[in-house]
Amino acid sequence: MSTTGTNSRTGEDLSPAGELRAAIAGFVGDFRAFATDIQTKLQQQDDRMTRLDRKSLHSAQRPALAVAADLDAPHQKAFNAYLRSGDDDGLRSLDIESKAMSSAVGADGGYLVSPQTSETVAKVLLSAASIRSAATVVNVESSSFDVLIDRGDVGAGWATETGASTETTTSTLEKISIPLNELAAMPKISQRLLDDSAFDVEEWLAGRIAEKFARSEAAAFVSGNGTDKPRGFMDYAKVANASWTWGNIGYIASGAAATISSTDPLVDMIYALGSEYRAGAIWVMNSKTAAVLRKLKDADGRYLWSDGFAAGEPARLLGYPVLVSEDMPDIAANAHPVAFGNFKSGYTIAERPDLRVLRDPFSAKPNVLFYATKRVGGAVSDFAAIKVLRIATA
Repeated sequence: MSTTGTNSRTGEDLSPAGELRAAIAGFVGDFRAFATDIQTKLQQQDDRMTRLDRKSLHSAQRPALAVAADLDAPHQKAFNAYLRSGDDDGLRSLDIESKAMSSAVGADGGYLVSPQTSETVAKVLLSAASIRSAATVVNVESSSFDVLIDRGDVGAGWATETGASTETTTSTLEKISIPLNELAAMPKISQRLLDDSAFDVEEWLAGRIAEKFARSEAAAFVSGNGTDKPRGFMDYAKVANASWTWGNIGYIASGAAATISSTDPLVDMIYALGSEYRAGAIWVMNSKTAAVLRKLKDADGRYLWSDGFAAGEPARLLGYPVLVSEDMPDIAANAHPVAFGNFKSGYTIAERPDLRVLRDPFSAKPNVLFYATKRVGGAVSDFAAIKVLRIATA
């Protein structure tokens, strides 16, 4: 058997050792070429990643232009087209992943307004001279809202190490149900104005809806009778505070048959309210009553009314803020023109977060009607938290 090989390059015969060395040398050469190729590709990949990182960094450093508007742009454009021309194809095809902004409600009588319009209406309602600004407001998805009120404290007692424990009293829970009613507004505008692209139809619509809703709400939260509308705190039965019972509003007599001539009944109102409510209490009255109380002075001739020192700060009477609500009654015999209480505890407003608009181009041609609706309810939730002043001698 032959023990020599042939060198493929020189044609010379090689011994087994030489043949092994030649094979190893060839393998090493091929491996080095492979390693070099891999190193080159890795370097190229690293260069590309570096360029991507720099591009991302520059993009992040650029100021975001109209990001908030872009998020809601599809719904806003579709809603604007619906308001101007009645084209609801855009709204029907939208798939908005938001619990409060699903647009597919055409069968229910309209479409939900764009987020910008809804926010504008909410801000106006909150800033209006209404009980809403002082009451508790909750958003619900059902047709009513139930409030559980604890009317008493859980009993307690002292215990000894060896003595038998006695049973303590339990608190009383009162359930108050607040139904939601439909609040509607129907502003009107000409089709010619809607065709004008320079006219901001959403801003106009938001302003008209907010104005009408604010007036209707404010009146209902004060004097609404609870039939297809919220029940106002002035609609409940009123009894002398000395004989007050749950379910009624306690009153303090003014001491005069047809006017308010002294600050004494106002002081009595403050201390007729429980101490747990006084920290967040406010006065509620209309402008005519405020004009009368503004002139009252103490024994040293100092006015009891003080204006706010900063813009937006409410005036104060005997140290407590004043909310001027024009829906409160005027000063007259047996009227109740002044309320004092903690409305955050005493009055609850329940509402659905959605606001719907139905376009009607037929009923008032050549004008277009926009029928806007929302559901809201209100009721007294704690009868111990509100007191009123009765114009009477006793």
